[in-house]
Amino acid sequence: MTNTAFLQDLIAALPLPTLVIDRAERVAALNPAAEVLVGARAVGRNFVTVLRQPVLVDAVERCLEDATPRHAKFVLGDVGNDVTYDVTLKTVTGAGLLMVSFQDITHKAQAGQMRRDFVANVSHELRTPLTSLMGFIETLSGPARDDAAARDRFLGIMQTEAGRMNRLVGDLLSLSRVEAEERVRPTGQVNLTGVLQTTLRNLNPLAIEADVRLRPVFGAEPLPILGDADQLLQVFTNLVENAIKYGGKGKPVDILCETSLRDPALRAPGVRITILDHGPGIDQHHIPRLTERFYRADNHRSRALGGTGLGLAIVKHILNRHRGRLKITSELGQGASFCVILPLDVVAT
Repeated sequence: MTNTAFLQDLIAALPLPTLVIDRAERVAALNPAAEVLVGARAVGRNFVTVLRQPVLVDAVERCLEDATPRHAKFVLGDVGNDVTYDVTLKTVTGAGLLMVSFQDITHKAQAGQMRRDFVANVSHELRTPLTSLMGFIETLSGPARDDAAARDRFLGIMQTEAGRMNRLVGDLLSLSRVEAEERVRPTGQVNLTGVLQTTLRNLNPLAIEADVRLRPVFGAEPLPILGDADQLLQVFTNLVENAIKYGGKGKPVDILCETSLRDPALRAPGVRITILDHGPGIDQHHIPRLTERFYRADNHRSRALGGTGLGLAIVKHILNRHRGRLKITSELGQGASFCVILPLDVVAT
């Protein structure tokens, strides 16, 4: 067996994409996983024409010069859909070869970007009301000190902005709690019918004020599930409240219930609670992103109605904990449907 054949067989056994560069700065061997990254015809070519990316090429050149192990980044894909690799470069002592292996760290890169985006979003959401409060405090301390009418108007706006910050902080704390508990499956038995009845009773004053009629279509018979009653109340309060706010004045909100011995989404006994409004609907391109933190289909309207952009993210995490699903469907001008799918506790029934 030739040295080249042995080298090829050796790196073929490695789980990571790996290639070897020789003293002549050419690719001596690569395994099938590396072929997917750099192409099947890389053997025999100069490493610069194979790797191409300047940061990695520079790292390879330095390793060939001083035999010092190094790490570099290698990125493939289109903008917004990149795959990021951590590349380890290490020389094979006495053989004059450089081993280059690629480890996919895309999930780490995405997690880091999500953290940065989250901090930026929180900062932005808090900065706007804080700026307003600071401006009004300065005005009330100076030019409007003795203007009773302006003082009352400014204090009203300040109360609104302070309430907005309070809601945001409350939702951030709630999101933190549900994320921490997401992998802990609830074990308490909950009557979902009772949760829905409490939700509608609590939100009825808001519906009356908005001239919206809540139309529940479910019976009084118990719907037992394993869950956290407070978290489920939070889910349905959020969804029904959104339907009241965004469905439009004078239009009804339907709350429908359907049980199944084998729900297709769960492949097990389940219950579907659908909250259906008859408002302007949601454009299709928004729907896949609605459960992202701080994502809003209509920024101006959401803020005007007191939304924090975190409600559906909280709903998603709570349903994940309950092994449930959230299905959103909508057409412009035809309203929006938010369907919560939860597993039934068949032992209790």
